[in-house]
Amino acid sequence: MSPSVQRIDVHQHVVPAFYRAELAKAGIADAGGRTLPDWSPESALRLMDLLGIATSIVSVSTPGAGFLTAPAEAADLAQRLNDHSAALASDHPGRFGFFATLPMPEASASVAEAVRALDDLRADGVTLLANNRGTYLGVDGQDALWQTLNDRGAVVFVHPAQLPAPPVDGVPAFAADFLLDTTRAAYLLVRNGIPRRYPNVRFILSHAGGFVPYSSHRMALTIANDTARSPLDVLDDFRSFYFDTALSSSPAALPTLLAFARPGHVLFGSDWPFAPIPAGQYFASGLDDNVDPDTLKAVNRTNAEALFPRLAATSQTAPPALPVPVRLRQAAQRSAARVVFKLLQPSTD
Repeated sequence: MSPSVQRIDVHQHVVPAFYRAELAKAGIADAGGRTLPDWSPESALRLMDLLGIATSIVSVSTPGAGFLTAPAEAADLAQRLNDHSAALASDHPGRFGFFATLPMPEASASVAEAVRALDDLRADGVTLLANNRGTYLGVDGQDALWQTLNDRGAVVFVHPAQLPAPPVDGVPAFAADFLLDTTRAAYLLVRNGIPRRYPNVRFILSHAGGFVPYSSHRMALTIANDTARSPLDVLDDFRSFYFDTALSSSPAALPTLLAFARPGHVLFGSDWPFAPIPAGQYFASGLDDNVDPDTLKAVNRTNAEALFPRLAATSQTAPPALPVPVRLRQAAQRSAARVVFKLLQPSTD
């Protein structure tokens, strides 16, 4: 892929040093079974240059601020994380935006921080974990938050968390449970009518929506049976979601996502640094080699420009040119990644 494509990455994470320290104090050394990766603005920019990413809208992955059970402590950590992300965006104009962290499951504190982040820090949206200490999105008691977000036409980035159940030995949470967690949240949001009651909220579901595209009709019939709604209306609610391609642009998953999602509702995602560079290259190659040029352009950039209009103004602003040796090395890395991707596809025999 040529870096001139200039992707917009809606699924990239930050792991600031102070956040890592807070997690360590709580005895947390991983997220979803994956060891907390190293992160710095410089390493993020190197990854972005390699994958042809012009702008990344960063977020904090699970456990967010919700691992702190004292509401005041969780709210303070969310504020510090959002101030850090706002400074990152300010220090690197055009390269970063951010989804604000909210101290869920405390809805009132989350409303206050959403207002501050969206109105004062100019966040691009908010991150909501699919569940926070076992409380899922879409359940009762969250209407004040939904109304606040609806009033601002906010984008909500839904990211999975640990399932509120014991893990299964040998199955890392990030490999399977994360997909179920996102699916559960999407199901409850639709089942309880959140997209219909708050139509100005735009939801992005991580990792191609978990199992949503694949199981959408099965879930729609179940919800229709429970609520006496039309299955077509329920399917329409599921299709109102946006989806990112993080770890999901394989020849098996991508066609299902594109067949299900509304036009304009699929966005590029890398999941870096939790997805290491080889994984990012692998799935970027899957996207580059398996869709037509118009679809590729839409997923890489124009769909995100429509969702985040401020980014359209940077469409002609390329990052600074890299030294020739760096460009040659990155071109070789991209070529090698495409070869590896093709070698790892199953035989059609």
